[in-house]
Amino acid sequence: MKNVTHSFVFLAHWPSAGSFGLNTNILATNLINLTVVVGVLIFFGKGVLKDLLDNRKQRILSTIRNSEELRRGTIEKLEKARIRLQKVELEADEYRMNGYSDIEREKANLINATSISLEQLEKSKNETLYFEKQRAMNQVRQRVFQQAVQGALGTLNSCLNTELHFRTIRANIGILGSMEWKR
Repeated sequence: MKNVTHSFVFLAHWPSAGSFGLNTNILATNLINLTVVVGVLIFFGKGVLKDLLDNRKQRILSTIRNSEELRRGTIEKLEKARIRLQKVELEADEYRMNGYSDIEREKANLINATSISLEQLEKSKNETLYFEKQRAMNQVRQRVFQQAVQGALGTLNSCLNTELHFRTIRANIGILGSMEWKR
């Protein structure tokens, strides 16, 4: 910037010749031309450049704001997803525990049902054995009774004669006849 101001000072100290001529000093001419071009560029380009930089700055700021909003939205979604994941994990644990308790309950029910069935089978077996024992005892009693009756009949037939037999029948008929009249 210092060079530019020196160039203008240099232009102010030029001797005015009163005529138009060519300056053959290329370095001084280029420096003047360069100073004029840079001055025009700064004067006119300053607004354009400032507008471009302001627009760029606004785009960068809006991009940063959008990124911040997206980041906040993403963080909120992440928190919601974490909360939902925790809920799902709790529900899964609850289902798992309920499943285990259901399995244990079913296992206990099955064991109880099997125990009851075994008790009923044992009771049924014992009842069957008791009835078979009773039936066998009844059969033995009937056989013994039949043999006793046959033995008694055989003894009576051999001991009784016809007259003793008739007397017994008459005595029994007499007993029965007296029982009818008492009623």
